[in-house]
Amino acid sequence: MEALILPGKLDNLGLIRKYIKSAATEAGLEKKASYKLCLAVDEMATNIITHGYDKNGLEGNISVEAKIDEKSLTVYIEDTATPFDPTTKEPVTKEDLENRIKEGIPGGSGVYLVCQSVDKFIYEHIGNRNRNILIVGSPKYVTIEGKYPKIVCCSDVNNISHFPTS
Repeated sequence: MEALILPGKLDNLGLIRKYIKSAATEAGLEKKASYKLCLAVDEMATNIITHGYDKNGLEGNISVEAKIDEKSLTVYIEDTATPFDPTTKEPVTKEDLENRIKEGIPGGSGVYLVCQSVDKFIYEHIGNRNRNILIVGSPKYVTIEGKYPKIVCCSDVNNISHFPTS
């Protein structure tokens, strides 16, 4: 699909959601997988806008591009905000999240949510751009074990080879 490039403003989250829903439909994702992908992209875009641009007094665009093949739907989210590699954050556990909720501590669950919502999450910093890559396996593609391999929060682009090629 052609990339969607929009100003990094919260007002544009609806357009991003619409684009992702369309890509999920085109890729044949099941309803639950489509919802989870939309949630992950929404969380990532919101973080880019609020933490990457707004809190740093910056303005810039967000580029969202979906690529579909027979095995997966891959979403590339790029921005020129302050570099931030979410894969270097201390992993948040379900217990950590429950404690934060009990104690009324806001935030801290975004990266966890993204990683739980997709099959693979990769971060790259290329030139002056942050690139977040979210991959969801096609429901038509099943491994011998009966499920799509789950590899999350991986910043090493070479690990994409973990996806079966046949």
